[in-house]
Amino acid sequence: MKSDVFITDGHWRKSLAAVRSLGREGIKVTVGESTRLATAFFSKFCHRAVVYPSPLLNPSEFVDFLYRQVSRNSFRMLLPMEDETLALISKYHSDFSRWTYLPFVHYEKLHVAQNKERVLRLAERLGIPMPRTWYINDISRLDTLKESLPYPVVIKPKMSSGAVGIAYPQRAEEFMAQYLSIHKRFPYPIVQECIPREGSGYGASFLLDEKGLIKASFVHKRLREYPVTGGASTLRESVKRDDIREIGLMLLNALDWFGAAMVEFKVDPRDGKPKLMEINPRFWGSLSLAIESGVNFPYLMYRMSKGEDISPVEDYRTGKRCRWLLPGDLLHFIYNPERMNLSPPFFRFRDKNTAYDILSLSDPLPAIARILTPITFLYDPDMKKRLKKRR
Repeated sequence: MKSDVFITDGHWRKSLAAVRSLGREGIKVTVGESTRLATAFFSKFCHRAVVYPSPLLNPSEFVDFLYRQVSRNSFRMLLPMEDETLALISKYHSDFSRWTYLPFVHYEKLHVAQNKERVLRLAERLGIPMPRTWYINDISRLDTLKESLPYPVVIKPKMSSGAVGIAYPQRAEEFMAQYLSIHKRFPYPIVQECIPREGSGYGASFLLDEKGLIKASFVHKRLREYPVTGGASTLRESVKRDDIREIGLMLLNALDWFGAAMVEFKVDPRDGKPKLMEINPRFWGSLSLAIESGVNFPYLMYRMSKGEDISPVEDYRTGKRCRWLLPGDLLHFIYNPERMNLSPPFFRFRDKNTAYDILSLSDPLPAIARILTPITFLYDPDMKKRLKKRR
């Protein structure tokens, strides 16, 4: 049996994808989460399940607990999967790296990549196409600005927050109230023009080594998402888009990046150009599609931890689809007024080219755990805070 890997955030789909991909390679995987009812705990590829203090409610206790784990056990690699755990561990990068391999940057570089304003200003200097953007540093500007904006616009926090804290005012009368509401929770959010919904969304995913050399790349197209107005992809497809790949790589190189990241784009139907939306400086929710298509990012990281000389993996199966059925694609179906005209149809459950993020006949228990997850919101303070944080 190969050496252990510790994966945090066992509640999430991407964590389950990483657990399965490493477990299939014969690697013993320890999974951590702050609740006992975590999706990846129930995978047959989870060698050991560990409940740790909440990184949201008790960050210092979480760091201390995890440090004891890695210092007392022979983990070859530590993979934090969510923003909170990644940020906490990266602050103590030099301490944790004494005991295990950390395939990600120090906190200072991570903080830059998580800041949308700093990433967008860098993209402007590089000449990367992006939506028209307004940076607010004085609330008194809003009265004048609201009359000149090309509605609808999008208001979004400067720091990564998923789909939380995002609003789409349709007219000047709505703009001020929505901006100030978000500003209370996320100070000075940015304002951007909305790319028309007809434009397709793409994600360019990468793995770079310590020298900044590319070890893997992968591009997918979003087919459906939830919320319908813009959120996590519920159905996506592997594609080749060299233009999007090259722009994403240019941005990561400018950030002097190491590890995994996904750069998100939306094609503007008005000029046909892919416009930069943001960076996910960590593993992304649709990780399972890359693995199903032949780019096994977690296992490539494991090989990097062993010091192997890895040839770049950039060829993969295109036309492969992966679906987040429960509850993601189901919610898309419920809230999409064009639900009966979806392509591919919602009720096409059997398709040889479509895999599922969680559902698996060979590893069925995580799907049951995922269905039961809402129970934890009734009693677990950490899960309650996660739910509130994402509202």
